[in-house]
Amino acid sequence: MPQDLSFYYAAVPAVLLVGLAKGGMGDALSLIGLPFLALVVSPVEAAAILLPILVFMDMISLVIWRQHGDWATLKIMLPGAVFGIALGWATSALVPGNMLRIVIGAVTILFCLRYFWNNYGPGAGKIVPPRGQRPVAAGLWGTFSGYGSFVAHAGGAPFQIYALPLKLQPREYTGTSVRFFAILNAIKLIPYFALGQLDTQNLATSATLLPFAPLATLAGAWCVRRMKPAIFYPFMYAMALIAAFLIVREGLGW
Repeated sequence: MPQDLSFYYAAVPAVLLVGLAKGGMGDALSLIGLPFLALVVSPVEAAAILLPILVFMDMISLVIWRQHGDWATLKIMLPGAVFGIALGWATSALVPGNMLRIVIGAVTILFCLRYFWNNYGPGAGKIVPPRGQRPVAAGLWGTFSGYGSFVAHAGGAPFQIYALPLKLQPREYTGTSVRFFAILNAIKLIPYFALGQLDTQNLATSATLLPFAPLATLAGAWCVRRMKPAIFYPFMYAMALIAAFLIVREGLGW
Protein backbone atom coordinates (compact mmCIF):
# COMPACT_ATOMS: atom_id res chain seq x y z
CA MET A 1 0.00 0.00 0.00
CA PRO A 2 1.45 3.39 -0.95
CA GLN A 3 2.83 5.31 2.04
CA ASP A 4 4.09 8.39 0.19
CA LEU A 5 1.89 11.41 0.88
CA SER A 6 2.21 12.43 -2.77
CA PHE A 7 0.04 9.42 -3.65
CA TYR A 8 -2.80 10.71 -1.49
CA TYR A 9 -2.40 14.27 -2.77
CA ALA A 10 -3.36 12.85 -6.16
CA ALA A 11 -5.67 10.02 -5.07
CA VAL A 12 -8.02 11.99 -2.80
CA PRO A 13 -8.93 14.62 -5.44
CA ALA A 14 -9.39 11.79 -7.93
CA VAL A 15 -11.88 10.03 -5.65
CA LEU A 16 -13.73 13.29 -4.93
CA LEU A 17 -14.10 14.10 -8.62
CA VAL A 18 -15.23 10.58 -9.49
CA GLY A 19 -17.70 10.74 -6.60
CA LEU A 20 -19.23 13.97 -7.90
CA ALA A 21 -19.64 12.26 -11.28
CA LYS A 22 -21.26 9.25 -9.62
CA GLY A 23 -23.68 11.58 -7.88
CA GLY A 24 -24.86 12.70 -11.32
CA MET A 25 -22.61 15.63 -12.21
CA GLY A 26 -21.35 14.19 -15.49
CA ASP A 27 -18.74 11.79 -16.82
CA ALA A 28 -16.23 14.58 -17.49
CA LEU A 29 -15.48 14.92 -13.78
CA SER A 30 -14.71 11.23 -13.61
CA LEU A 31 -12.38 11.50 -16.58
CA ILE A 32 -10.66 14.48 -14.97
CA GLY A 33 -10.24 12.48 -11.78
CA LEU A 34 -8.73 9.37 -13.32
CA PRO A 35 -5.59 11.14 -14.68
CA PHE A 36 -4.92 12.49 -11.17
CA LEU A 37 -4.42 8.98 -9.89
CA ALA A 38 -2.52 7.94 -13.02
CA LEU A 39 0.07 10.59 -12.16
CA VAL A 40 1.34 8.51 -9.25
CA VAL A 41 0.58 4.89 -10.30
CA SER A 42 0.29 3.11 -13.64
CA PRO A 43 -3.02 3.50 -15.53
CA VAL A 44 -3.79 -0.20 -15.04
CA GLU A 45 -3.16 0.02 -11.30
CA ALA A 46 -5.21 3.22 -11.11
CA ALA A 47 -8.16 1.42 -12.71
CA ALA A 48 -7.78 -1.51 -10.30
CA ILE A 49 -7.67 0.79 -7.26
CA LEU A 50 -10.68 2.81 -8.37
CA LEU A 51 -12.97 -0.06 -9.40
CA PRO A 52 -13.90 -1.20 -5.85
CA ILE A 53 -14.45 2.46 -4.91
CA LEU A 54 -16.68 2.89 -7.97
CA VAL A 55 -18.74 -0.13 -6.91
CA PHE A 56 -19.09 1.37 -3.40
CA MET A 57 -20.15 4.71 -4.90
CA ASP A 58 -22.63 2.86 -7.11
CA MET A 59 -24.26 1.37 -4.01
CA ILE A 60 -24.65 4.84 -2.50
CA SER A 61 -26.00 6.25 -5.75
CA LEU A 62 -28.50 3.40 -6.10
CA VAL A 63 -29.91 4.29 -2.69
CA ILE A 64 -30.06 8.01 -3.49
CA TRP A 65 -31.74 7.50 -6.87
CA ARG A 66 -33.76 4.38 -5.97
CA GLN A 67 -37.07 6.02 -6.96
CA HIS A 68 -35.84 7.28 -10.33
CA GLY A 69 -34.83 5.62 -13.58
CA ASP A 70 -36.19 4.63 -16.96
CA TRP A 71 -36.44 0.84 -17.17
CA ALA A 72 -37.20 0.87 -20.90
CA THR A 73 -33.80 2.45 -21.59
CA LEU A 74 -32.02 0.00 -19.30
CA LYS A 75 -33.68 -3.05 -20.84
CA ILE A 76 -32.80 -1.95 -24.35
CA MET A 77 -29.17 -0.95 -23.65
CA LEU A 78 -27.93 -3.50 -21.12
CA PRO A 79 -27.73 -6.57 -23.41
CA GLY A 80 -25.38 -4.72 -25.75
CA ALA A 81 -23.37 -3.39 -22.81
CA VAL A 82 -22.86 -6.86 -21.32
CA PHE A 83 -21.79 -8.13 -24.74
CA GLY A 84 -19.37 -5.18 -24.99
CA ILE A 85 -17.75 -6.10 -21.67
CA ALA A 86 -17.36 -9.71 -22.76
CA LEU A 87 -15.89 -8.55 -26.07
CA GLY A 88 -13.48 -6.24 -24.24
CA TRP A 89 -12.36 -9.08 -21.97
CA ALA A 90 -11.80 -11.39 -24.93
CA THR A 91 -9.88 -8.83 -26.99
CA SER A 92 -8.18 -6.75 -24.27
CA ALA A 93 -4.73 -7.87 -25.44
CA LEU A 94 -5.51 -7.39 -29.14
CA VAL A 95 -7.26 -4.03 -29.58
CA PRO A 96 -5.36 -0.83 -28.74
CA GLY A 97 -7.28 1.05 -26.08
CA ASN A 98 -5.95 4.36 -27.40
CA MET A 99 -7.55 3.85 -30.80
CA LEU A 100 -10.92 3.22 -29.16
CA ARG A 101 -10.52 6.36 -27.05
CA ILE A 102 -9.93 8.45 -30.17
CA VAL A 103 -12.93 7.01 -32.02
CA ILE A 104 -15.34 7.36 -29.08
CA GLY A 105 -14.07 10.84 -28.27
CA ALA A 106 -14.34 12.08 -31.87
CA VAL A 107 -17.90 10.77 -32.28
CA THR A 108 -18.96 12.35 -28.99
CA ILE A 109 -17.42 15.70 -29.93
CA LEU A 110 -19.45 15.77 -33.15
CA PHE A 111 -22.58 14.72 -31.25
CA CYS A 112 -22.19 17.54 -28.69
CA LEU A 113 -21.26 20.19 -31.24
CA ARG A 114 -24.41 19.29 -33.19
CA TYR A 115 -26.47 19.89 -30.04
CA PHE A 116 -24.91 23.28 -29.35
CA TRP A 117 -25.22 24.31 -33.02
CA ASN A 118 -28.91 23.39 -33.12
CA ASN A 119 -29.65 25.15 -29.83
CA TYR A 120 -27.37 28.19 -29.90
CA GLY A 121 -26.23 28.62 -33.50
CA PRO A 122 -27.94 30.47 -36.39
CA GLY A 123 -31.56 29.47 -36.58
CA ALA A 124 -31.60 28.25 -32.99
CA GLY A 125 -34.90 28.03 -31.18
CA LYS A 126 -36.43 25.20 -33.14
CA ILE A 127 -37.90 22.71 -30.69
CA VAL A 128 -36.44 19.24 -31.16
CA PRO A 129 -38.81 16.57 -29.83
CA PRO A 130 -37.48 13.75 -27.66
CA ARG A 131 -36.20 10.72 -29.56
CA GLY A 132 -38.03 7.46 -29.07
CA GLN A 133 -36.43 4.17 -28.12
CA ARG A 134 -34.45 2.66 -31.02
CA PRO A 135 -33.44 -0.98 -30.48
CA VAL A 136 -30.67 -1.03 -33.10
CA ALA A 137 -29.09 2.22 -31.90
CA ALA A 138 -29.47 1.14 -28.27
CA GLY A 139 -27.69 -2.14 -28.97
CA LEU A 140 -24.89 -0.38 -30.85
CA TRP A 141 -24.21 2.35 -28.28
CA GLY A 142 -24.74 -0.09 -25.41
CA THR A 143 -22.03 -2.33 -26.88
CA PHE A 144 -19.67 0.64 -27.32
CA SER A 145 -20.39 1.70 -23.74
CA GLY A 146 -19.65 -1.74 -22.28
CA TYR A 147 -16.57 -2.22 -24.46
CA GLY A 148 -15.26 1.29 -23.84
CA SER A 149 -15.89 0.99 -20.11
CA PHE A 150 -13.80 -2.18 -19.93
CA VAL A 151 -10.82 -1.41 -22.15
CA ALA A 152 -10.57 2.39 -22.02
CA HIS A 153 -12.70 3.64 -19.09
CA ALA A 154 -14.78 5.57 -21.63
CA GLY A 155 -18.24 4.10 -21.28
CA GLY A 156 -20.05 7.31 -20.38
CA ALA A 157 -19.86 9.01 -23.76
CA PRO A 158 -21.60 6.24 -25.78
CA PHE A 159 -24.31 6.03 -23.13
CA GLN A 160 -24.91 9.77 -23.38
CA ILE A 161 -25.07 9.68 -27.18
CA TYR A 162 -28.08 7.37 -26.95
CA ALA A 163 -29.71 8.55 -23.69
CA LEU A 164 -29.47 12.36 -23.83
CA PRO A 165 -31.70 12.75 -26.93
CA LEU A 166 -34.46 10.86 -25.07
CA LYS A 167 -34.83 14.06 -22.99
CA LEU A 168 -35.77 12.29 -19.79
CA GLN A 169 -36.35 14.39 -16.70
CA PRO A 170 -32.99 15.09 -14.99
CA ARG A 171 -33.72 12.79 -12.07
CA GLU A 172 -34.91 9.99 -14.36
CA TYR A 173 -31.85 10.38 -16.59
CA THR A 174 -29.51 10.31 -13.59
CA GLY A 175 -31.27 7.31 -12.05
CA THR A 176 -31.00 5.46 -15.36
CA SER A 177 -27.31 6.27 -15.71
CA VAL A 178 -26.60 5.22 -12.11
CA ARG A 179 -28.31 1.85 -12.57
CA PHE A 180 -26.66 1.24 -15.94
CA PHE A 181 -23.09 1.79 -14.73
CA ALA A 182 -23.67 0.10 -11.37
CA ILE A 183 -24.53 -3.08 -13.27
CA LEU A 184 -21.57 -2.66 -15.62
CA ASN A 185 -19.09 -2.06 -12.79
CA ALA A 186 -20.37 -5.07 -10.86
CA ILE A 187 -19.96 -7.27 -13.94
CA LYS A 188 -16.46 -5.88 -14.58
CA LEU A 189 -15.29 -7.20 -11.21
CA ILE A 190 -15.27 -10.72 -12.65
CA PRO A 191 -12.83 -10.15 -15.54
CA TYR A 192 -10.72 -7.77 -13.44
CA PHE A 193 -10.26 -10.54 -10.87
CA ALA A 194 -9.54 -13.02 -13.66
CA LEU A 195 -6.86 -10.73 -15.08
CA GLY A 196 -5.20 -10.43 -11.66
CA GLN A 197 -5.71 -6.67 -11.33
CA LEU A 198 -7.55 -6.80 -7.98
CA ASP A 199 -4.80 -8.08 -5.69
CA THR A 200 -4.68 -7.56 -1.93
CA GLN A 201 -2.35 -4.55 -2.17
CA ASN A 202 -4.64 -2.63 -4.51
CA LEU A 203 -7.71 -3.59 -2.47
CA ALA A 204 -6.02 -2.33 0.71
CA THR A 205 -5.26 0.97 -1.03
CA SER A 206 -8.87 1.22 -2.19
CA ALA A 207 -10.02 0.74 1.41
CA THR A 208 -7.98 3.74 2.62
CA LEU A 209 -9.72 5.97 0.05
CA LEU A 210 -13.28 4.72 0.66
CA PRO A 211 -14.20 7.30 3.36
CA PHE A 212 -14.01 10.11 0.78
CA ALA A 213 -16.50 8.43 -1.57
CA PRO A 214 -19.85 9.06 0.22
CA LEU A 215 -19.21 12.79 0.72
CA ALA A 216 -18.53 13.43 -2.97
CA THR A 217 -21.36 11.22 -4.22
CA LEU A 218 -23.92 12.90 -1.94
CA ALA A 219 -22.67 16.35 -3.02
CA GLY A 220 -23.12 15.47 -6.69
CA ALA A 221 -26.65 14.17 -6.10
CA TRP A 222 -27.51 17.32 -4.11
CA CYS A 223 -26.57 19.49 -7.11
CA VAL A 224 -28.48 17.40 -9.68
CA ARG A 225 -31.68 17.40 -7.59
CA ARG A 226 -31.72 21.20 -7.78
CA MET A 227 -31.14 21.55 -11.52
CA LYS A 228 -33.99 22.38 -13.87
CA PRO A 229 -34.00 20.67 -17.31
CA ALA A 230 -33.09 23.98 -19.00
CA ILE A 231 -29.87 24.01 -16.98
CA PHE A 232 -29.29 20.28 -16.62
CA TYR A 233 -29.14 19.36 -20.31
CA PRO A 234 -26.76 22.11 -21.51
CA PHE A 235 -24.58 21.25 -18.50
CA MET A 236 -24.58 17.54 -19.34
CA TYR A 237 -23.76 18.17 -23.00
CA ALA A 238 -20.94 20.48 -21.91
CA MET A 239 -19.62 17.78 -19.55
CA ALA A 240 -19.84 15.22 -22.34
CA LEU A 241 -17.91 17.56 -24.66
CA ILE A 242 -15.16 18.11 -22.08
CA ALA A 243 -15.02 14.36 -21.45
CA ALA A 244 -14.70 13.70 -25.18
CA PHE A 245 -11.74 16.07 -25.53
CA LEU A 246 -10.09 14.42 -22.51
CA ILE A 247 -10.66 10.97 -24.04
CA VAL A 248 -9.13 12.04 -27.37
CA ARG A 249 -6.18 13.69 -25.62
CA GLU A 250 -5.51 10.52 -23.65
CA GLY A 251 -5.81 8.45 -26.81
CA LEU A 252 -3.29 10.66 -28.59
CA GLY A 253 -0.92 10.51 -25.62
CA TRP A 254 -0.84 14.26 -25.05
